[in-house]
Amino acid sequence: MEQTKPEISDGGDGSGVSVAAATAARPGAAVNRAMTTFSAADEEKRRGVRRMKLTATGMLLFVTLVYALTEWASHAGAGAWAGYVSAAAEAGMVGALADWFAVTALFRRPLGLPIPHTAIIPTKKDQLGVSLGEFVGENFLSEDVVRQRLRAVGIGSRLGAWLAVPEHADRVTAELSAALRGALTVLRDTDVQAVVGEAITRRADAAEIAPGVGKMLEKVVADGGHKRAVDLVVSRAHDWLVLHGDSVMDAVQGGAPGWTPRFVDRKVGERVYKELLRFVTEMRDMPAHPARGALDRFLNDFASDLQSDTDTRARVERLKTEVLGRDEVQDLIASVWTAVRSMIVSAAEDERSELRLRVRTSLLSLGRRMASDDRIQGKVDSWLEGAAVYVVTTYRKEITSLITDTVAGWDAEHTTKKIEANIGRDLQFIRINGTVVGSLAGLLIYTVARGFGA
Repeated sequence: MEQTKPEISDGGDGSGVSVAAATAARPGAAVNRAMTTFSAADEEKRRGVRRMKLTATGMLLFVTLVYALTEWASHAGAGAWAGYVSAAAEAGMVGALADWFAVTALFRRPLGLPIPHTAIIPTKKDQLGVSLGEFVGENFLSEDVVRQRLRAVGIGSRLGAWLAVPEHADRVTAELSAALRGALTVLRDTDVQAVVGEAITRRADAAEIAPGVGKMLEKVVADGGHKRAVDLVVSRAHDWLVLHGDSVMDAVQGGAPGWTPRFVDRKVGERVYKELLRFVTEMRDMPAHPARGALDRFLNDFASDLQSDTDTRARVERLKTEVLGRDEVQDLIASVWTAVRSMIVSAAEDERSELRLRVRTSLLSLGRRMASDDRIQGKVDSWLEGAAVYVVTTYRKEITSLITDTVAGWDAEHTTKKIEANIGRDLQFIRINGTVVGSLAGLLIYTVARGFGA
């Protein structure tokens, strides 16, 4: 059995570095090592090649022996049969030698002679790699080929039928949930919070909010949506006045001049309180109260100013900037991400959560539609074809260079031995067939020549 260890090559500098050590220092060393080692299957193939070589060589020796014996018999006065056998054996030798030369020339120089165009694989290995890469690029990585193959597969319908099975939808849902949990776990809260806060702040700074708020307020007033808020405020104000009447009167009395009599101050305070309570009560109970109309007009004017008045819009923008700049607002924005992440992670972990149930239902629905709707199948196939064509056309050079560079990184001698181990047995049949066909051809030619009296 031949040695399977990588041979030592000094590379011309006497360093004695092994092929495996040299290839391990380069990218793709694992692939290169695979071409410098032989597995048990490779060894079995090499033994098969050696057996076939012995068989083909044995047939060459056999026809050589037959030729020698028949030539001796012919000169010794044997019958005409000796000529026929001799011709067949002679042609068999020629065919066997010719095919031996052709097969041997693929892998090494016959008899070690520097004959041109021999040892094709070890000497032309890199060129073969380039040719193989070009062949793959032209015949397998072209747009038409990719589209035809994907269209023939019918990925859209197959994917739809697969997704329509509940077990498969459960599996996809579980994988998506695991991927989502992993992504959210890997992300650092501080980084995401900073990004979200910056994005919201930048978006708010870039857009002027006053016109939008003005249009919204104008529509709310036109639809009467503000009336409930007014009812609530007036009702709460009435209740507060009823409960804190003394406080209101004390406040009025405390604001009176010091030279006025106290009973006058008390009377004024009571009068103010009663009028204020009456006003609030009427405003609460009368939808058509003049104060409500005045409030409507005020809100309409304010909505108009928000949309068209320069000073009002500038004030709103300054207020917006001040509010967004407050630490409390930034902390609130940051806390939103924490709450959302926690909610999503919990939902992804719970198999009965609404999130996972909805995803599963959506996948089943999508699968059924894809399996039965030709239009959706066409869209899916078109998307996949477009994506595959983009990858192939954009990275064709990189894909073919992978083949070329990989072949170029292989050791020539071990590559030759490995290729011979895989195809050498079939090539030895060429030698055997050459011997047989040559013998039959020689016999036929000799017979025809004898028939014509040659």
